[in-house]
Amino acid sequence: MKKRIVLSMLPFLFLPLMAQQAKQWKGNLKPRLVVLTDIGDCNVEPDDMESAIRLLAYADRFEIEAIMTTIGWNCDPYPEEWVQNLTQVVDAYAKDVQNLKARSAQTSFLSIDKENGKQQLGYWPSAEYVRSRVMSGSHRAGIKVIGKDNDSAGSDFLIKLADEDDDRPIWIATWGGGNTLAQAIWRVQQTRTPEQLKAFLHKFRIYTITDQDMKYDMRMNRAYSSHMWMRREFKDDLKFIWDEGTWQLQCDLGKKYWDKHKQYIQGHGAMGSIYPNYKWGVEGDTPSFLYVMPNGLSDPEDPTQAGWGGCHAYGISPDSITYAWNSWQEPQKTITENYKRRFYPDELNDFAARMQWAHEGKGNTNPQVIINSKKGITPIHIKTKAGKTIHLDASKSTDFEGDNLSFLWWRQPEAGSYKSNIAISNNKSSSINIAIPQDAAGKSIHFVCEVHDDGAFNLVSYRRVIIEVN
Repeated sequence: MKKRIVLSMLPFLFLPLMAQQAKQWKGNLKPRLVVLTDIGDCNVEPDDMESAIRLLAYADRFEIEAIMTTIGWNCDPYPEEWVQNLTQVVDAYAKDVQNLKARSAQTSFLSIDKENGKQQLGYWPSAEYVRSRVMSGSHRAGIKVIGKDNDSAGSDFLIKLADEDDDRPIWIATWGGGNTLAQAIWRVQQTRTPEQLKAFLHKFRIYTITDQDMKYDMRMNRAYSSHMWMRREFKDDLKFIWDEGTWQLQCDLGKKYWDKHKQYIQGHGAMGSIYPNYKWGVEGDTPSFLYVMPNGLSDPEDPTQAGWGGCHAYGISPDSITYAWNSWQEPQKTITENYKRRFYPDELNDFAARMQWAHEGKGNTNPQVIINSKKGITPIHIKTKAGKTIHLDASKSTDFEGDNLSFLWWRQPEAGSYKSNIAISNNKSSSINIAIPQDAAGKSIHFVCEVHDDGAFNLVSYRRVIIEVN
């Protein structure tokens, strides 16, 4: 089992322009992420390869615990030769990371032993580390294969990850079928006490892009899938997000904005040179990790908060039997799609800016949002009383390239418990005053400060403010 070490210092030699940028991440750990991908032949389905390139362009934002090959709609069993597509992406990352790490003023890599420790935000892992985290998951589909003969390197590794001394949750981004996690759960169920099983389940969060634990032509046979088993048997202990809308819109918006992909993604850096043309849709699996990405917009532990990976409500699943966090029914479907359309241009600009870094080793970076002198990306919690006026001041927000900043304050009514309208006057100024209604006592209210710079790609950052009314 790997030994986890808290990194108090990173081997950064700070470049003058980026020194302050790197400091903002000190002490903040990345979210833990495991990817289950059915990455394959780009003549069959190139979107997993596209999403893998996007993921590694954000390797400084995630602690990539593992990338596991697994079954999907188009592959049962998973063809072993398809893993070469993932290897190709990691090889391209090995070239681009030499430029990408300049974005964090990083001039060297930690030893592989220390990379196996807890990684701080802003740290770009070595290609050696990423290669060590590529492994096989379950390569057959369905609940019926779960059992004593279905263990894999991936399911064994999930158990090891959960046993580590680390309080951070492990997010499972499911691009194909999720039965590698189901197999790990089954194995723990057979070998440990019910209390230990519960503790194991509490370590994980799963965000699944539809249900691909089956062949495409049988995709409505939900009982075939191990996903239904996980939702049914462990509904009180396993947080399960089932996305049936955001991924489809991600595909469609990618096609709509494909000219920008050709202009700013393809051909930029080694990864851009292998970013494939789409076949059905563009990067359908990307919302699974955008949902977890720490950018100040949302807390993934609260699926009602709108973010780049959608926003969800707890309710009946598309199988009409089990419950999960989802957005497949109205009105939640329209709500999450509207947010996705709103955020998508900024998502793509952010990706394009990173690919410029991959290509040139220089470029624009996101502004830092500072509200009421509080730095960071975690939500700001304010307690107040009904009838009071709250002052929110983001005027001290900064940009490391010295770009001009524009501000937009908005409220997310779906998050929080107060549902009536609250007007925000001067919502494009750097500071605002919010009058708390008298009937908001005992309720919570969510506001977001959205800040763009006027540099290349007009990059955005966010900060969420949660007001608790006594």
